[in-house]
Amino acid sequence: MRIGSGPGFGRRTATVTAREQHGAYVVLRCQDPGDKPPNPGQFYMLSSAERWGGGDGERPFLPRAFSVLRARGRELHFLLEVVGPGTRRLAELEPGDELLLVGPLGNGFAAPRDGREALLVGGGVGIAPLAIWQDRLDRAAPPLLGFRDRVHADGASLLDGPMIATDDGSVGYHGLVTDLLEEELVARAEQFEIYACGPPAMLETVRAMCAERGVPAQLALESGMACGFGACFGCVVPTAHGYVRLCLEGPVLDAQMLPAAAIAGAGR
Repeated sequence: MRIGSGPGFGRRTATVTAREQHGAYVVLRCQDPGDKPPNPGQFYMLSSAERWGGGDGERPFLPRAFSVLRARGRELHFLLEVVGPGTRRLAELEPGDELLLVGPLGNGFAAPRDGREALLVGGGVGIAPLAIWQDRLDRAAPPLLGFRDRVHADGASLLDGPMIATDDGSVGYHGLVTDLLEEELVARAEQFEIYACGPPAMLETVRAMCAERGVPAQLALESGMACGFGACFGCVVPTAHGYVRLCLEGPVLDAQMLPAAAIAGAGR
């Protein structure tokens, strides 16, 4: 059974309490006036309370979906990477600014099955839901994290004791994080349940590797969402049981449900 599901409270205003730079990433902390705590793997729809638009006419942006990085009481942490005008506007927020949010939304991670040990595998900004999950787990192997380069690898400090891979070899292993996963599965596949979030190609490699060895895996897929409540059908993905909406049935899905994880518009 998944831990946590169903829509959170309606849109409300949170106050930004801190803005931290971690290499290429920004961590925004905010004080949530709601009283429903998130489960690891759930997400929120975020937008700036002021100047939420762009261009000459300041046309409005749609809210952005972000996994929870951490939750400390009513303080929520979100991990941002500037990839366009919407994420840039959010990353510019400073302590005291106001943030509009809706959530927690979606379904999160489930506990490891059959006494297995959790092994977390993240790529880039996809490390976000793994941090809160590591905080909640009683037992987990050192997480495997992959980044493009040194400035992005600074985000690894947000998790405890990670093994790091970088595309350019500037930090840790020179190669893909799935190479590190391959080594772990060759050594002791029967001990693990895999939890992964990252780019679609990474998630598809993880899915295929786990399917080949019969290793259970839960994949946190993410997609552009206009609503977060299942109304717009903008985050639909195919599964073995038909199409599902990531904002409702996901964003965490059992890897066995997926014919492929490299789905256009899904993942980071």
